[in-house]
Amino acid sequence: MTHSQIAGQHAVLPPLNGHTLWTIVLAGALSTVAFEYFGQSLSPMLGFSSLAPVPLANAVISVVFGHGYRPGAELLHYLAGVIGYPIGWMFIVRPLSSRLAPSLPTFVAAVLYGVALWVFALYVMASLIAGNPPFLGFTNITWVALVGHILFALVTAAVVAWRERR
Repeated sequence: MTHSQIAGQHAVLPPLNGHTLWTIVLAGALSTVAFEYFGQSLSPMLGFSSLAPVPLANAVISVVFGHGYRPGAELLHYLAGVIGYPIGWMFIVRPLSSRLAPSLPTFVAAVLYGVALWVFALYVMASLIAGNPPFLGFTNITWVALVGHILFALVTAAVVAWRERR
């Protein structure tokens, strides 16, 4: 059985093998590049805020450990993007979407996942853990982050779908 529905059966979790691990890393790397390119280049070029995920990660590290550590913040940011968030898509969101809403198009599930990532980053991490205002006060950066996280999820979903056809 493939990851998509076949003959009325629901998608199952992907097998944990080399192909799946490579898919996670490839999807995460390409999604992180898209997120960074949008947040660091396109958004400011269009007159909007620049995203600052590493300083946010450093604020989280500072709260947890009592002081910031920039190299650790870089690592946290990139591990979340390259490994953590793609795992969330492949092993949680996509199987749940397939089971609970099998007719929901993948891109809609991906947009919803991007919104969930945005809530996690800007409410859970930035506000509840790092102590910033919820959603960073709904300033310009809030909406740039929303677009960036949706873009991340769409790229992840597209790469995973492409790899499944291989």
